[in-house]
Amino acid sequence: MSRSLKKGPYVDQKLLEKIAKLGRGGKAIIKTWARGSSIAPEMVGFTFGVHNGKEHVSVHISEDMVGHKLGEFSPTTKFQRHGGKIQRDLEQKAEEKEAAAVTASTKAETKTEKKTEKK
Repeated sequence: MSRSLKKGPYVDQKLLEKIAKLGRGGKAIIKTWARGSSIAPEMVGFTFGVHNGKEHVSVHISEDMVGHKLGEFSPTTKFQRHGGKIQRDLEQKAEEKEAAAVTASTKAETKTEKKTEKK
């Protein structure tokens, strides 16, 4: 459910204070735990360290991000691939094919090198 229009977007006041202290050309990373804070136009150009539950993920704010939440750019979960045993078997076969292709190409290169050395 979205926030009421009469209230306006939620922007953490501590973040705005930190931005004001840092100034326009500040290059420091501003650490924050306020994932629910909306990105305001004043934040453009700054880099925030948004906490994802384990560490601070660096997020450089651009104009396209205005209106979104800070937490959208700091994923909290790591994607583990889908599939189980069947998927692993398919991946192993693909790796074996790649390894065979690499060995075949190296054999072909050594043959051409030997031919050029004999001439």
